[in-house]
Amino acid sequence: MAFITIAPPAQPGSADAPLSGPRKVSGPTTTAPAAGRGRMRLGFLRLVPSHVLLIALAIVSIFPIYWMFVTAFRPSSDALSTNPLPGPLSLENFQYVLKTIPIAGMLANTFGMALTLAVSQLLVAILASYGFARWDFVGKKALYLLFVGSWLVPFQVTMIPNYLLVSQMGLLNTITGVVIPQLCSAFAVMMLRQHLEAFPKDLLDASQMDGRSSWRTLWEVVVPNLRPALAALGIMLFISAWNEYLWPSLIMQKSDALIQVGIRGFLGAEGNNWGAIMAASSLACLPIFLIYVFLQRYVVDAFVRSGLK
Repeated sequence: MAFITIAPPAQPGSADAPLSGPRKVSGPTTTAPAAGRGRMRLGFLRLVPSHVLLIALAIVSIFPIYWMFVTAFRPSSDALSTNPLPGPLSLENFQYVLKTIPIAGMLANTFGMALTLAVSQLLVAILASYGFARWDFVGKKALYLLFVGSWLVPFQVTMIPNYLLVSQMGLLNTITGVVIPQLCSAFAVMMLRQHLEAFPKDLLDASQMDGRSSWRTLWEVVVPNLRPALAALGIMLFISAWNEYLWPSLIMQKSDALIQVGIRGFLGAEGNNWGAIMAASSLACLPIFLIYVFLQRYVVDAFVRSGLK
């Protein structure tokens, strides 16, 4: 006898229950990724003109430096060649410069002069900007406008009075005569005042409550919190002093103690030795290049802070 087993009907919620209606299978959607790629491609195309413009400006800016080094490594007979390729290479110009002028001593003197100016201008700027930002006194705005006005006055206006003053002090043809009229920088005062205006007043009040004097507050609270700004401004002041040519060449007419004045010796009535000029200029640029290599972040920050608050 055969037995037939009849299974009970599956409950609606059980696993054996058949699905009612067609099953919807979800697959990868291609619309969203395609739209994202389209937006990325559109954004890239929008950036192409700006990048092309930046590359063109970079080439225009770098080309004079490139040409200086190319001319410096050429033989003196090919100094006026218009060939943009650096060849044939020669150290003739550098050897001539090393034999003609004391280039090492000039670089050392120029470094000392630029460092002295940067430190003195930074120190005066710290004290002056702290006074302008910390206290209110009679004539504060007028005095600050005088500082800013002295920065806006062209150097050619104050050049003759400064020259007469240095001459009466007997400092012509000396590095001291180059340094003294530039011990203060109105630009540095203006830049640091902006930072000190934004300095938290709560820190200054807390320092006074701790019993610190204004002098101790400046050096123990303010200056440590402004180290990035001070480093950036100090580097920019050093580079500006290093690149100064007109004032040193005016004061040191009979001395070759500075590299800016020493390069001028290759310009003569008989002709200009352009190969030696480019070689000496290349050596004069090396300290600035080293500063940029080791302190790149602060150098970039210096120029950013020079245009922004």
